[in-house]
Amino acid sequence: MKKKLLYAIMLGALTVSCVKMEQSPLPQQPNEILPSVAENAAKGELLVKFAPEMSDILDQTFGKSATRSGIPSVDEILEILGAYSFERVFPVDPENEARTREAGLHLWYTVHFDENTNLEEAMARISRLGEVSNVNCNSTIKRSYSTESKPVVVEAGKVVANSGNRFNDPLLSSQWHYVNKGSYSFEQPWAKAIAGSDVNCAEAWEMCTGNPEIIVAILDEGVMYNHPDLKDNMWVNEGEELYSEEDADHNGYKGDKYGYNFVKNSGVISVAGFENTGHGTHVAGTIAAVNDNGIGVSGIAGGAKGKPGVRIMSCQIFDGNMLSTLLMEARAIKYAADNGAVILQCSWGYMSANSDPLTGAVLGPKTEEEWAKTYTLEKDALDYFIQNAGSPNGVMDGGIPIFASGNEYASLPSFPSAYSKCIAVSAISADYTPASYTNYGPGVDFSAPGGDKDYYTKPGTENPTFIDQNDNKTQGSICSTLILDGEPAYGYFDGTSMACPHVSGVAALGLSYAVELRRHFKAEEYVQLMRKTARSFDDKLKGKKLYYMNHASPGASPTKMDMNLYRGQMGKLVDAGNLLKAIGGHGSEMKVPNLTLAVEKEQHIDLARYFVGGEKLSYSCAIADQSVVSGSVDGTVLSVKGICAGFTTAVIKAGAKEQTIHITVRSASNDNGWL
Repeated sequence: MKKKLLYAIMLGALTVSCVKMEQSPLPQQPNEILPSVAENAAKGELLVKFAPEMSDILDQTFGKSATRSGIPSVDEILEILGAYSFERVFPVDPENEARTREAGLHLWYTVHFDENTNLEEAMARISRLGEVSNVNCNSTIKRSYSTESKPVVVEAGKVVANSGNRFNDPLLSSQWHYVNKGSYSFEQPWAKAIAGSDVNCAEAWEMCTGNPEIIVAILDEGVMYNHPDLKDNMWVNEGEELYSEEDADHNGYKGDKYGYNFVKNSGVISVAGFENTGHGTHVAGTIAAVNDNGIGVSGIAGGAKGKPGVRIMSCQIFDGNMLSTLLMEARAIKYAADNGAVILQCSWGYMSANSDPLTGAVLGPKTEEEWAKTYTLEKDALDYFIQNAGSPNGVMDGGIPIFASGNEYASLPSFPSAYSKCIAVSAISADYTPASYTNYGPGVDFSAPGGDKDYYTKPGTENPTFIDQNDNKTQGSICSTLILDGEPAYGYFDGTSMACPHVSGVAALGLSYAVELRRHFKAEEYVQLMRKTARSFDDKLKGKKLYYMNHASPGASPTKMDMNLYRGQMGKLVDAGNLLKAIGGHGSEMKVPNLTLAVEKEQHIDLARYFVGGEKLSYSCAIADQSVVSGSVDGTVLSVKGICAGFTTAVIKAGAKEQTIHITVRSASNDNGWL
């Protein structure tokens, strides 16, 4: 959020807390540079990545209540440090263990030892071991805003009935960020609304409103899963029950029905903590608040007319006044990939390295190399999501992590948004101008509406004027779902935190349309299509923009922004309508997946998922060698059963179209599923 309302990881001085290890023996060499410890490092903990050659030894240790690794040289150091716990960072999920090991994530371990142990000495000792490849401090993650700052909440008497809009949600009239006709007026006479300064939902919604096959993971405060405007679009892990002490689906997490609280290591998503602000719930509403249900707000990909929209998975990494850590964040990222999410929504980040040093803020990494060395576990987890989310047989192969660029008024986006494989989002106002607080510069991919109270509101006024009965005035912030005193509510926030879910929502809406058109994309290919269809607004960036920094403070001072500094530095404005119009001509046709199964085992596939209008087509299946596998079609569902070990093909006919698939039958199969 705006300055006070964006999550940031508060770093210590820019020192290396993760280093590439050298096999140098103790004692210290005269010219040796030892790894330093970040100021925000959790005491008594280190995150250690072992060399691949140590995998077999570690496997023998994992699963036990271990205090040692089984590696003599490592255990000698752990004995000196007084280590009392040694565990794998990522729990075993049998369904995804093979790709976890391929990515090397099984080599990350957490070591716990006495809090009084000198952390710098511990890092130095472990870093010299040849059996270790990297060491991270387990950095604590903190909010950069005061939790005493509250959002502007919509009072019941000030909700204006919707008229003439696409959906019947009353507050859609205030969501200029979706459909901006340029008819809004604001308290400051120079602050305008310009038609088209939005994400072009009006055009997109004529084609698609969302699809539940698309899952967006929200790494944030917890999402209020029973909010009346969100509950129908929440991701639900059908095999789990809330408050359960059983891991019913064996993914390593108990009771994860709507996601997981990685702060408390619990399946219970918490939203009512003393310092919880409703941030995660606000973000979720922008992406997938239920459309056309006659209450509250609309969501970019929230569905309509009783049809569900995209699904929201709550991956909670902030909870009240409890500390969050790099370990919790990394687990949340991997959990999202392994449980079906294809978009990672992250409205938080480190402080920009170009932030004003006079503010006293501790700055984040300046370069990708520095970030990758300091936060290797974070990079490894993000790379895993990028590579392994989605499916080669689904609408998208790979995943897209989307981050807020930051709110430090800085000319460089913060990390992780600045990572070349992530999407960085800056914020604009209702007149195309950059939001006063937004980070910008090289590495920003897209802009989206984020609101700007310092621009739209009279100095000395805490809360902007709401929309009136004649639809004359609104406020320039982002309206979405909220929580007030533990109860569902609606209200306004602003910041790149609010711009970010607009890009996530548009990305999810485009993929929803791809589901309907049976188009398949690789993640990188899809991101390039988003870039191609986004709109340049450099021609709107002229002259000066006047705003009052910290407008609610007594004596707020006027500040002018030179628009020329932002030209070519804000990315392009994401455009839902343009993106959806391009979906049909890009990507590739969906293919019925090849199958592998065991003797006497069955597979069932809904063929309608792979052909346009598939629900209305007639299907048949011709198997080349029926001594290997038998098959039948019932409606749209293909069922095959392994008879004996071997290989064959099958021709699937769907109306006038047909596809050939390959079927392998094994005498035994541990991966009974898609190839």
